[in-house]
Amino acid sequence: MKPSNPNPVLVEVVRGGAVESRHRGAYAIVGPGGKLIAGAGDIDTPVFPRSAIKAFQALPFIESGAARALDLTDEEIALVCSSHSGEPDHIRIARSILSKAGIGEDRLECGAHAPQEPSASRALIRAGEDPGQVHNNCSGKHAGMLALAARLGVDPSGYIDLGHPIQKGVARVLDELCDVETARLPVGIDGCSVPTWAIPLRNLALGFQRLASGETLAPKRREACARIIAAVRAHPFMVAGTKRYCTRLMQAVPRAFVKTGAEGVFCGAVPHAGIGIALKCEDGANRASETAMAALLAGLDVWTPEERGEIAAFTEVTLKNWRKVVVGKVRAVRQVT
Repeated sequence: MKPSNPNPVLVEVVRGGAVESRHRGAYAIVGPGGKLIAGAGDIDTPVFPRSAIKAFQALPFIESGAARALDLTDEEIALVCSSHSGEPDHIRIARSILSKAGIGEDRLECGAHAPQEPSASRALIRAGEDPGQVHNNCSGKHAGMLALAARLGVDPSGYIDLGHPIQKGVARVLDELCDVETARLPVGIDGCSVPTWAIPLRNLALGFQRLASGETLAPKRREACARIIAAVRAHPFMVAGTKRYCTRLMQAVPRAFVKTGAEGVFCGAVPHAGIGIALKCEDGANRASETAMAALLAGLDVWTPEERGEIAAFTEVTLKNWRKVVVGKVRAVRQVT
């Protein structure tokens, strides 16, 4: 009889020497030639990757030549692929992209929220300022979409809508990178109001494998993928921010590429080995998806001993209470199989 839940436990939370919580999930790892080299759980049911695929959403912008025409720096391209914390440098770079494109902040359609970094949020309060759309963690992506609309000569209004040329371009990229038909997949609205398509983990991992390796891609797309990888490697702070997992791991191991999504989705790639990874913790817990991603990366035989040691440090997180007393840990219990 088929088990009711095929997803294995990926992460445990331990307190007082006993397991307090367990996080189940699924993952797919695709290697050279688009071959599935490892996987566990249900990797064929579509899941919403959300912000994990911002590099894919940035590809139409880079491929169009807009980034080159605007003379965007690697910092700016990294922010286009980010879920940033709203810190001053993030805001500075988002505004720089908009300024180079001759676009006002009022054209953003991502919505406003307070910076994720507490110190940045407190600074706004002290200054008596309300957060604007530029503080939205997706403002870099949206700035890139607006700049692309200007490049294409299309009306930027409603660029977040499913039928707008900008989102149609994103859908084509997903179809081609991930071997899917977005027209047949569930589609929802992301937190920043752009469309988000549900894609199986197997196909998401394939997309990241192609992003990392350039396999099967036309020269222009291969060049755009390489530009994104190089920008993120050069400026991992722009992808997330202070104390954030994506930034810290890529600072520790620059040859890794990782990007968080939402609701327990995490994707990544190992460009030098031509490997793509996609995982989802079914309960949507980010603490679990971060630890699970580190375990999957550490289990790959593609690192130097020093790199493997750096990644292994992310596979177990110490838990402290409000008095800074160590009370337990979040630990990965499954590596690549």
